[in-house]
Amino acid sequence: MRIRERRLIVAFYTTHDAMAFEDFCLDRGIGGRLIPLPREISAGCGLAWSAPPGDPAGLRALLAEAGVAPQHMKEMDI
Repeated sequence: MRIRERRLIVAFYTTHDAMAFEDFCLDRGIGGRLIPLPREISAGCGLAWSAPPGDPAGLRALLAEAGVAPQHMKEMDI
């Protein structure tokens, strides 16, 4: 049985935005990864960024710096 863990999930409007944010984070050594969009979230893109929980303001700042607008941001167990 898989143990669920708390993550901060960011859904994107487009696949391009998701991949651009992934590249931005990888270039800067920022933790997180792209995952399939969880069923509990409805968004335009089938990908989401999964990051450690606890700092939504910091993640919003990174998204702004990357020039990417999130469609949804939610802390949840996945």
